[in-house]
Amino acid sequence: MTEPARDELIHVALDAQQRAYCPYSNFPVGAAIRTASGKIYQGANVENVSYGLSICAERVAASAAVAAGDREFTAIAIVSRGGVTPCGACRQFLAEFNPTLRIVMVDSQHPDHGYQSTLDDLLPNRFDKSKIEMEKRA
Repeated sequence: MTEPARDELIHVALDAQQRAYCPYSNFPVGAAIRTASGKIYQGANVENVSYGLSICAERVAASAAVAAGDREFTAIAIVSRGGVTPCGACRQFLAEFNPTLRIVMVDSQHPDHGYQSTLDDLLPNRFDKSKIEMEKRA
């Protein structure tokens, strides 16, 4: 990914982070996902008093893309305090669409510093449809 493309994703994710709804954790997260069409979709975490009903910024951004008809993800930027990696649920969710997705994780306090990885590296031996096909054959 080029530096300007990376910086654009980070900027959009920082913008999304400002709209996070996180009254319980006070841990705002923003995400921006780029699709093969070149469009960028934003997401912010949305918490619920029943914690299990909360949704992460990564899944909000990916769902917005899917709702718009874009399902080919090429890269995602995630911004938070400390620059955390996607949680396990988000990793599995994103793997549904692109198991080699490029991921940029950025500390919102220092957006010029970030860590890049791929979904393959963060979620080795993921559960995918080949596992279901094995079950059907058994």
